[in-house]
Amino acid sequence: MLVTDSGFSALEFLAALLRQEVTCVTRLRLDAVLYRPAPPRPPGTIGRPRTKGERLPTLAEVLANKATGWQRVTVPGWYGEGDRIVEICSDIAVWRHSGLPVVPIRWVLLRDPGRRFDPQAPLCTDPAQEPLQIVRWFVQRWQLEVTFREVRDHLGVKSQRQWSDKAIARTTPCLLGLFSIVTLLASRLDGRARIAVSASAWYHKQRPTFADSLAAVRRAIWSEQGFVMSRQSVETTKLSPALREGITYALCHAA
Repeated sequence: MLVTDSGFSALEFLAALLRQEVTCVTRLRLDAVLYRPAPPRPPGTIGRPRTKGERLPTLAEVLANKATGWQRVTVPGWYGEGDRIVEICSDIAVWRHSGLPVVPIRWVLLRDPGRRFDPQAPLCTDPAQEPLQIVRWFVQRWQLEVTFREVRDHLGVKSQRQWSDKAIARTTPCLLGLFSIVTLLASRLDGRARIAVSASAWYHKQRPTFADSLAAVRRAIWSEQGFVMSRQSVETTKLSPALREGITYALCHAA
C-alpha cells in the first residue's frame, strides 16, 4: 500500500505499481477523464478487447450536480485535529488518456459541510476498497509528512556532513529512530512536563509540537544529571528558582 500526494498521480506510474501488485492511494484531478469499466466481452467476439466503457462526467461536474447523493461520515484523526465530519460520494471507473495505460480506480469525492477546505478527490487503484478506508489512508499521509518535516527541522536530516554513502545511509534511519525515542520518552513524562507549550507573540499553539517534546525530554535528562548545581567549585552558590528555571527553559529549546 502506497499513499502519495498529487505529484505521483500519473497513469504510467500507477500502472507500473499495479504490475507489481502495489495498491496506491493518491489525489485525482477534478477534471480527469474517466470512463465506465469495459463491458464483459461476449464469447466469439472478433477484434481487440475494449479497454473502457462510456465516458463519465468529470468530478467537477459531479460536484456541481445538485442530484449527487452525498453520505456523511466521520473521519478519525483528520490532519491532527481529531474527528472530522465530511460528506463523500464514490464510484468505480477507469482512468484513461490517449497513448497511456488504462488504470482501474475507485474515486472518492469529499467535501466539508462547513466549507473549511476545498473539495478533493482521493483515488485508490484497488476498486474493491471501501470509500471511508481510502479517505483514512489518504489522511494518514499527513502524519508522515509532519514527521519528516520535524526530523528535518530539529534533528538535522538532509544536513549530514559525511562523505561516505554508507554513512549517510545509516544516519537518516538513526535520526528517524531518535525521533521515535524522543516521542516515547516525552509520552512517559509527567503530565505537567508533557503538555508544556512554548509560545510567542505571533504564534499561538493549542497543543505541544515535537519541538516542545524534545525540549521536555532534554530538561528531564539534564535534571537527572544534576544540571542545577556546579560540582567543580568548592563554594557552591545556588541560583534563584526563577533565574534557574528561565535559563533551563531557554537552553532546552535552543540546544
